[in-house]
Amino acid sequence: MNKDQVKGTAEKMKGKVNEAVGRATGNPAREMKGEVQQEAGQARKNVGDMKEAAKDMAKDVKRHH
Repeated sequence: MNKDQVKGTAEKMKGKVNEAVGRATGNPAREMKGEVQQEAGQARKNVGDMKEAAKDMAKDVKRHH
C-alpha cells in the first residue's frame, strides 16, 4: 500500500464523518463537504491503486526477462 492509497482512504473516512455529522445536525454545507471529501479521497486512492499496479507490472516484466 502506498501513501496515495493511505491518504485517499483517510480522506474518504473524514468525508463520511463530515457527511454523517452534517446530516445529523441538519447542516447541508457540512454534508456536502463530506461528499466532496469522499470523492477526492476516492480519486487519490485510485491514483495510488494505479501506481501499485504499474509497479507490480514492472516487477513482473523484470522477472520474465
